[in-house]
Amino acid sequence: MLVDTGDEHIFTKLHATAHGAAPLVAEIVVGVLADALGLFTPARCLVEIGSPIESLDPHEELLDLLARSAGLNLGFQLLEGYRDLKPPDARHVRPDLAASIIWLDALVQNPDRTEQNPNLMIKAGRVVLIDNGAALTFQYDWDNVTEQTPRQAGTFIEKHLLHVSPSELDACDAELAPRVSRELLEHALATVPDEFMLPLVTRGSTAARQRAAYVAYLWKRVRAPRPFVNPGENVPFRMRF
Repeated sequence: MLVDTGDEHIFTKLHATAHGAAPLVAEIVVGVLADALGLFTPARCLVEIGSPIESLDPHEELLDLLARSAGLNLGFQLLEGYRDLKPPDARHVRPDLAASIIWLDALVQNPDRTEQNPNLMIKAGRVVLIDNGAALTFQYDWDNVTEQTPRQAGTFIEKHLLHVSPSELDACDAELAPRVSRELLEHALATVPDEFMLPLVTRGSTAARQRAAYVAYLWKRVRAPRPFVNPGENVPFRMRF
């Protein structure tokens, strides 16, 4: 939804939608990682929604959602002049850029960058990654996360809108993997406000331990050999919280 702050209009994702705060956590974590890898996402900001709030939409469902979303939510800069990237545009994306986007999406397990749902925008050749809330799918099923879950390759590359050769992906892997340090992952999770993390804390845990679990999962996934780059070459590696 669009929120008028008085100075500008900000596209805002609300914390009280069906999936709760989890997509907001994914947006922030993926955004921080994208920044570190030289990829572009819409600028993010926190949006405080008071109660009651005025809405130009008279529908009761939206008014109820707004009421339940009072407090902190996640806003994004509107991308003026950009258009949705369509599947035929994919062949015009530079191979190195395409490989970087694929690599990041495979790392964070984003299933939502396909021909049916490109979730990319473009302007004068500049590509922006949008709607990254579907990433970090593991956060919806912590009870079934095992030591080897992060080492599963998945089908993120095969189903991706963009395509590159194995050698191009290998070259991208060699460049990007060293940038994703444990410290970067810790920073990404530290950027997530407690208001978004606390609703996701599993029974008997704390926000700090929950953040550590995200870090441990992603750190295990990024350790060489990376399962999404070289499937079949995985070796045991114990998660450390």
